[in-house]
Amino acid sequence: MNTRLILAAALALQLSTHAQTAAAPNPLSFADGRVLFGIEDQTRFEYRDNNYDFNSGLRTINDDSWLLNRFRLSMQLKPADWLTFYVQGQDAREIASDRADIPGLLGAEGDNPFDLRQLYVEIGDAKVSPLSLKVGRQVLLYGDQRLIGPLEWSNISRTFDAVKLRYTGKDGLWVDAFVSSVVVIDRFGMDDSDKDSLLSGLYAHIPTLGIQDTELYALYFDDTNRNDHFLTLGTHWKSMPGKLGPWDYETEFVVQTGTAGGRDLSAFASYVEGGYTFQQPWKPRLGLEYSYASGDGNAADNKQGAFQNLFPTNHLHYGLMDVFSWSNIHDVALHLSAKPTAKLTTSLDYHVLWLADTADIWRRANATTAVRPANAAASNYAGSELDVLVTYAASSHLTLTAGYSHFFAGDYLSDTGTGTGTGSDADFVYLMTSIKF
Repeated sequence: MNTRLILAAALALQLSTHAQTAAAPNPLSFADGRVLFGIEDQTRFEYRDNNYDFNSGLRTINDDSWLLNRFRLSMQLKPADWLTFYVQGQDAREIASDRADIPGLLGAEGDNPFDLRQLYVEIGDAKVSPLSLKVGRQVLLYGDQRLIGPLEWSNISRTFDAVKLRYTGKDGLWVDAFVSSVVVIDRFGMDDSDKDSLLSGLYAHIPTLGIQDTELYALYFDDTNRNDHFLTLGTHWKSMPGKLGPWDYETEFVVQTGTAGGRDLSAFASYVEGGYTFQQPWKPRLGLEYSYASGDGNAADNKQGAFQNLFPTNHLHYGLMDVFSWSNIHDVALHLSAKPTAKLTTSLDYHVLWLADTADIWRRANATTAVRPANAAASNYAGSELDVLVTYAASSHLTLTAGYSHFFAGDYLSDTGTGTGTGSDADFVYLMTSIKF
């Protein structure tokens, strides 16, 4: 067995044994916190059946189980209050799998041997000046991660080579201006960013009326290889915790214009969610959400109507089986959650999913791969998904997670497939341990 897995298991057992003990000071912090080391290890067992073809009559290498492991080692140096150096390496592996070890090939997570995940310098001290500058390989995360996020669910995850200037005002106000290029995985050499693809933007976070956080943004994506040159304009609103009593809300509205794939782009996406938390010991919450993103009505003309999902963390939003992205979608979701104990969190989500336009493809969570070829004559009802999730915080350093998902295949899958098993339901089970110092 992988040496890291043995060490992680031993550490997990030790942490679980002492789970009821209050968290001790970080043993990896030195010189009054100016030298800080970090260790992370995540191991996830997955079992998937029909997730990729929705066809019970066809057994493929993706109808199987496998083990994913991700190990990170980091160091932060802070020689002065206004100066921070940070470096993080990562090793990601897919173990006990018949799939190829090539990331992204036929749905595989794949292998990415120890490589540089982050390396940046940050200059600035908000106590002295409102301006700070971060330069180098780093995580970008904005809003609800529907457009820009680190994709932490993926075993390899996502970072950017970026230059980011931040203005920090009073009472939670901040504004970012950045230019970035996404890092591309290289299994045989050092990971490098895609110099032909640039994402730049302005992103502002503005506390509003003491009840909500308002975010405004303008993002420009330029990719010469794909002939993409388009602007994304949007706003994200989220209620502040407790400001509306038991009620909460969140919404986002986005428009896009420019060219995508050399075609004139005009696209729209939005979502709205409202929730109510009952004043009970378990803090049960009931929420209702609707998400929409436009599709393309005619692939043969010079107009592109499909919303471009950029660099999201879609795993958080449209079902844990990752079969949808924020493009060509209607999603009505019911959310139930509760916290039976201080350490235990449970949730149940039910999504009902349609394609916005059957002339366009159904895009998976990577916002690129098609589930089936487009078929304008098919029903637009894709199906529904039930997700059950249980998370146990065994200690401040160890988290255990178990999840089960079932996809109830809709008419679209039976209309677009061939063979006796097409349009079959799908199942997904996973168990995960996360250790973090």
